[in-house]
Amino acid sequence: MKIMVGMDESEVAAKVLDLAIRHAKAFEGSLELVISMEKGDESEQEEIRAAEKFLEAQKKRGEAEGLPCNTHLLIRGLTPGEDLVQFAKENNAEEIIIGVRRKSKVGKLMFGSTAQHVILKAHCPVVTIK
Repeated sequence: MKIMVGMDESEVAAKVLDLAIRHAKAFEGSLELVISMEKGDESEQEEIRAAEKFLEAQKKRGEAEGLPCNTHLLIRGLTPGEDLVQFAKENNAEEIIIGVRRKSKVGKLMFGSTAQHVILKAHCPVVTIK
């Protein structure tokens, strides 16, 4: 089973990866660790390097558990929700695991919700954790 793990550097990331590792072990799966960034210009180089370093550390955790694990930093100009859904479809993910955070109604209205978009648009099951 190919499990796509939508990640960011939030406090929920450790829980997301823990759950993904349990699912991958249970279903003899592999992990695709993904971070989506909308922009990637010169002013964002520090954030890009930090994201790459974070993904590499998470990959080591997955591999330490004996799981095949790949990392992907997406900078394709899409919103994170659109990017994750498109990547999952392009790579035949069989399950998506993402973290959710509380947002006010105004926050959702103004900035949208990545998790909501993924849940509603994904072609495969989506598991959320907070």
